[in-house]
Amino acid sequence: MAENVWILGIYMTKFGKHPDKDTVDLAAEATMGALTDGGVSMKDMGILAAGNLMGAGLGIGQALQKQIGQTGIPVYNVANACATGATALRTAIMAVKAGEADYGLAVGVEKLSGAGLLAGGARTSESNVYTPSGRFGAVAPVDGRIGTETMPGVFAQIGMQYVHEHQYGEAPFELFARISEKNHSHSTLNPLAAYTKKMSVEEIMGDVMIAYPNTRPMCSANCDGAAAAVVVSDSTLKKLSGEQQRRAVKVAASVLTTDPWEEACQVLPDVNTLTRNAADQAYEAAGVGPDDLDLVELHDCFATAELVHYDNLKLCEPGAATDFFESGATWRDGRTPVNVSGGLESKGHPIAATGIANIWEVCTHLRGEAKDRQIEGARLGLAHVIGLGSACGVHILEKAA
Repeated sequence: MAENVWILGIYMTKFGKHPDKDTVDLAAEATMGALTDGGVSMKDMGILAAGNLMGAGLGIGQALQKQIGQTGIPVYNVANACATGATALRTAIMAVKAGEADYGLAVGVEKLSGAGLLAGGARTSESNVYTPSGRFGAVAPVDGRIGTETMPGVFAQIGMQYVHEHQYGEAPFELFARISEKNHSHSTLNPLAAYTKKMSVEEIMGDVMIAYPNTRPMCSANCDGAAAAVVVSDSTLKKLSGEQQRRAVKVAASVLTTDPWEEACQVLPDVNTLTRNAADQAYEAAGVGPDDLDLVELHDCFATAELVHYDNLKLCEPGAATDFFESGATWRDGRTPVNVSGGLESKGHPIAATGIANIWEVCTHLRGEAKDRQIEGARLGLAHVIGLGSACGVHILEKAA
């Protein structure tokens, strides 16, 4: 039977603009932070998985080694759309679980603050205004089922389809704005978020429209940032100090899925099904259910995406995502807090870093180290990312006994 795997050390940089640091600098900061957090060093690592999509060229892992120490270990350079960071972490987890390494290192890094147009209908670095067009992560030209090749358009239509199918007839624009209001409110307690401004529903609805019903504050924010994690085998963890064992977080489930077979179409993304499949597999692997979760960090690349993922992650009954949100459950003082970090809409979305950053947020709460935004008594959390193309990563994390 394969050993359990634990997150020993984890770190994320502040997300935002870092004009004085290049991609390797940010990756190095996150990596050294994760090593220090875990009480280990680069010489202990048996594998490195490094994720980056923009700006570093081929071989971000090797470039990172040049800066933090090259030790001859295998390096995997990972690119998997918005699931890149989660995929890098899963690569390290699988190597440790297979017995090929006692320790694994995963890092995701991106510099996007000057990118102009990207996954979320991006903010530009100077004007701080969103550009609604952009082909990064887009599928082949589409007509029919989705009708747009831009991600703002895809996720806008997915959200509107959901409220239409489930007969939510009143003010869907305001519904999605209130989801965004929640995330911007949560971000005020997160010093590492790119944006920490509380916004009213009126401010959100009155901002620049990107793809109805998503206005600018309802879209993920392109920015610079990195996150890294050190994972360790169960047997190795038992040899470490009591403090290292106390702070270690168990990886109860690590799942990656892609679009399933569909009779109708093999080209267009199936955002919902691959997430539902990943959630089902993760709950089964962890031996828990959605009602057991103390917090969730999900991929709110747009406010419309957050709503449908309540349903996809089984946080509510099928078709009941609107009622679930309206109940107050997803606020930080609700029964299932969602995106207490501020989510991608406020925390930011440096694409390859996001998967590990979401896991960092959950781990920080399970360790009891989230300070003002701490979810008291948190013992079990879920982190989710999705990238069109397609890929979905779900990790369930558990506090050490």
